[in-house]
Amino acid sequence: MTEELSDDPFHDCELGPDAVLGTQTFEDVLFTDDTETPVNVLTGETPAHPQATVEEAKAFAASIDTDTPQIALPASVETQIETQSNPYTAAAFFHFKATGSLERHRAYHAAYESEVFDVQFEADYETGDLTITVDEGAEKKE
Repeated sequence: MTEELSDDPFHDCELGPDAVLGTQTFEDVLFTDDTETPVNVLTGETPAHPQATVEEAKAFAASIDTDTPQIALPASVETQIETQSNPYTAAAFFHFKATGSLERHRAYHAAYESEVFDVQFEADYETGDLTITVDEGAEKKE
């Protein structure tokens, strides 16, 4: 029984492979040039630090040293103000902020880590859309 569980990449997930198989597009989840930037309500000015380009955000995401591909997501306005950080952050392409739920995050992560599934993604920073495709039984692409 224990060996069966270890062979199932989804044994720790609330969702099974059916929840992530195929192609799904998550709209308006990536950092874009139209991402909201905070404004100082007293002066009406936007502080210099939250102004950034998509290219800067993509470069930041690419600079993260990890085996899992990263995408640039918008940082919350509250975080930008509290930490005076950039208006973007980086996360794994299947992060729950992009896929909409922790359950999907775990399922995509399990599929990505599995040898049984081929997981590809496309980040369109012009539209802010993230498309993830999961194929079962396909040869894993590198």
